[in-house]
Amino acid sequence: MTTHVLNLVDGARTGEATTERRNPARPDEVVAVSPASSAADVDAAVGAAAAAQPGWAAMTPVARGAVLLDAADLLRQRHADVAADLVREEGKTRAEAMGEVRRAIDVLRFFGAAGWRPTGETLPSVVPSTSVHTRAEPLGVVGLVTPWNFPIAIPAWKMAPALISGNAVVIKPAELTPLSIDHLATALHDAGLPAGVLNVVHGKGSVAGEALASHAGVAALSFTGSTAVGRHLHDVVTGRRARVQLEMGGKNAYLVLDDADVEQAAATVAAGAFGLTGQACTATSRVYVTPGVRDAFVSRLRELAAAARPGDGLADGTTIGPVVSQAQLDKDVAAIEAALAAGSDGGAGLAGPDGQLLAPVVFSDVEHDSALARDEVFGPVVAVVDVPDYETGLTRVNDSSYGLTAGVCTRDLGTAYDFAARAQVGVVKVNRPTTGLDLNVPFGGVRDSSSNTFREQGARAVDFYTWSKSVYVGHDV
Repeated sequence: MTTHVLNLVDGARTGEATTERRNPARPDEVVAVSPASSAADVDAAVGAAAAAQPGWAAMTPVARGAVLLDAADLLRQRHADVAADLVREEGKTRAEAMGEVRRAIDVLRFFGAAGWRPTGETLPSVVPSTSVHTRAEPLGVVGLVTPWNFPIAIPAWKMAPALISGNAVVIKPAELTPLSIDHLATALHDAGLPAGVLNVVHGKGSVAGEALASHAGVAALSFTGSTAVGRHLHDVVTGRRARVQLEMGGKNAYLVLDDADVEQAAATVAAGAFGLTGQACTATSRVYVTPGVRDAFVSRLRELAAAARPGDGLADGTTIGPVVSQAQLDKDVAAIEAALAAGSDGGAGLAGPDGQLLAPVVFSDVEHDSALARDEVFGPVVAVVDVPDYETGLTRVNDSSYGLTAGVCTRDLGTAYDFAARAQVGVVKVNRPTTGLDLNVPFGGVRDSSSNTFREQGARAVDFYTWSKSVYVGHDV
């Protein structure tokens, strides 16, 4: 079944659906058709948002939160159908898609409940008979540009803090995943979100995304995607003195030490590397291993890779879904072929792609300065690099242009805390996969992984979408 997805502007469906999205597991199946929006479409959406935002901001936080809570309930009722559409357009397994939709539901609930929490501070004043408090004010209209790999969770964790703070939103979702955002927007609309408070404009990043970033009516832009695009948008947005938040690429490292439990270490790395088809900015991509466990670790990790069952995410028995697109698959295969040509060992069981299905690959004998160990692949491909000891491993973990997540497998508590203190990344995992984030915990990276300004998720996510006002009140009037 093909779904025609249109823009949502001022509460109305607009645009002409012309861009096809095909099922990555069944390329002959057209899943959805969506508009290729223009700068004029973005301008209309920003205008609608600007007109609707004052009325939304005037509502109490409790009333705004009630809309998010009701939307969460509606999304919960539609959970299975939304997840099935997510599988069909993005390629995740059913279990992964169900988990992602659940995350979106929980994010709406978390920020919906925030309507009941205090938003400012009461502070002492040096002036007698004077009270001081702060207010968190909305920015106005905020733009969101979101990726295809978490097509409902990432929009939710950007939208929800923006909306509860009293902003209006214009979102440009990824072209590859129009259905998931439509489900989220529909749930909010059905829950009573006023027309124009949320606007969805589909289309190319180079057209609609560029127009959103450069629009004078957009007070802030939050972007998740590639580092190259993020850097460009940073210059566009800051060039007009607007606020920007970037979450970009990663080349996430794991350090496996001699005192690690090899079975646990291999399972931990496999979960972070092969889950979600390796298509996560937090996926484990390079592993540094000390000599005492090196051979046993590589052997077990390859066994886990060989046990993966690529296939249609809706089919029973599938443990790893297809690569999202032929273009992404071509990049993954090129990285694999380059690693083989460079002399890295891909293992005797190295499997090639079947359609858009790609079996996990574990490379050993990889040099730390090789392309496979330094460049983001965004697929189920792991580079194992030998290191002589902990200090060398930590140095190489930090020797990257990226700085999103990193982990260490060890039984030594002192080593774990030392790694947590010295790893130059935004998220540290000890004996846990680099993927997997709690929604109430701040998330973000450093260097080329992030603008390293405002964090996403958790209570502090609203900081990006608000500005602080200090109010002095004299009692002697």
